[in-house]
Amino acid sequence: MDTELNQFYQHLSAERGLAPLTVAAYAGDLQDFWEFVESRGLSQWGAVSLAQLQEYLAALEGRGLSARSRARKLSALRQFYRFLQREAKVLSQANPVELVDSPRLPRRLPRVLGEGEVVALLAGPDPATPKGQRDAALLEVLYATGLRVSELVGLTLKQLDLRRGVVRPLGKGSKERVVPMVAKAVEKLELYLAQGRPQLLKGRQSQYLFVNRRGGPLTRQGFWKILKDYARKQGVAGLSPHTLRHSMATHLLSRGANLRVLQLLLGHADLATTQIYTHVDAARLKKAHQKAHPRS
Repeated sequence: MDTELNQFYQHLSAERGLAPLTVAAYAGDLQDFWEFVESRGLSQWGAVSLAQLQEYLAALEGRGLSARSRARKLSALRQFYRFLQREAKVLSQANPVELVDSPRLPRRLPRVLGEGEVVALLAGPDPATPKGQRDAALLEVLYATGLRVSELVGLTLKQLDLRRGVVRPLGKGSKERVVPMVAKAVEKLELYLAQGRPQLLKGRQSQYLFVNRRGGPLTRQGFWKILKDYARKQGVAGLSPHTLRHSMATHLLSRGANLRVLQLLLGHADLATTQIYTHVDAARLKKAHQKAHPRS
């Protein structure tokens, strides 16, 4: 059974182009199910019955896993069994996963900063220091483009076109897209590239746009620390690594941006993913209405 699992991981990596961290997440979820199956004395994936699958899901709930975590594990199983069917390792009638509904998930709207909070956050870095010049460019580019944090820290010099004012990040599945920047982000980048970046590199070479004090590429963990420090300094609460991405999307939508355009900018494969921002904007509108209306 482990042979099929390894083949599936290779399929995710080589054919679907998923990132190593994503493949590792699949592996963690499927390893858990494999241990359950082995404990029942089964030696073939096709021998798992619907009743045993339901028993497994009930056991997850009994362990205190949230509906979101259980849904993620079920999604991994669904992808794995579909792979087994395509490879003729399992017959369609021996696939119990397709007979189970995913747990109902509560709608969780992302935290969105007000425009004033964004202005305060972006004013945090000191433009007179190399680190401040880097951080100013980092935050301005993130709010201008709405990139995922992994896309932002993974940007290379070749993916940057200051003349056209665009970046070309590699998104999920290694799909490249073109994302425009605003003039303020380009201005901060020009200062960082002319002064801050050379001082941080100290003669070293790097293909990456954003580097740390040792000249290496900035990591997601490094970015998160930077963001938390400026949030604390500027009095902006409730941030997550993707807060500026969510804020940019919501602010664009509230100012009339087309949902399809927003989908392309954010790199969403499915428009349904982008539509969550319509709910965020509606929630903000309702809150403002209740606060301002004399009959509220």
